[in-house]
Amino acid sequence: MLSNHSMVHQKGFTLLEVLIAIAIFAVISLASFSIFDTVIKSEEKSTARIAQMNEIQRAFMIMERDFLQISKRTLRIEGEAPLDGFIHTDSSEFESSSGSIGFVRSGWTNPGLLLPRSDMQSVAYRLNEEKLERVHYNFVDASLSEIPKTRQLISGVKEVSFEFHNGKEWNNTFEGEGLPLAISVILDTDQFGVVTRKFLVAGSADTSKVN
Repeated sequence: MLSNHSMVHQKGFTLLEVLIAIAIFAVISLASFSIFDTVIKSEEKSTARIAQMNEIQRAFMIMERDFLQISKRTLRIEGEAPLDGFIHTDSSEFESSSGSIGFVRSGWTNPGLLLPRSDMQSVAYRLNEEKLERVHYNFVDASLSEIPKTRQLISGVKEVSFEFHNGKEWNNTFEGEGLPLAISVILDTDQFGVVTRKFLVAGSADTSKVN
């Protein structure tokens, strides 16, 4: 049995001490959560930037391959008459929400002519719901019933535009009879802002004039 003396010296936490402890714990928890949330958001942003960077690099490799093999051949859309010129940037022709470009390229691999098509390919680049897409047909002169093959290249693209070097300067359109010396692709992206890449076009003109 406890004596009166021992009972007098037994103490517990006062209400004020409990409230102070709870407050300190809440502050520490809030700080920890803020740090954790910042780390998670930074990691997500870094992952998104890396993903878009990889998409841009792959897309530019594909574009370079296509632009280097642009052919001096007219383009048909849905079985209609051939369009004038070899390069077309009318967005309505390719159902693009921003700039677009279409042309015929050569060098489409068909070993031994095993497939019933030529080595030429109708190609277009367009923007669809903030996604840059490459569109092509199995046959160089696509019929009205042929469904194009679409490949998504870059997501998170707000706008795309093209410029063309005619041997003297860069222009938004190409009016020449042949091919431009180079094509500039301008992308307005979510992660990196405006990204520009210039591609030489194989042709008879002197590409050393491009700058």
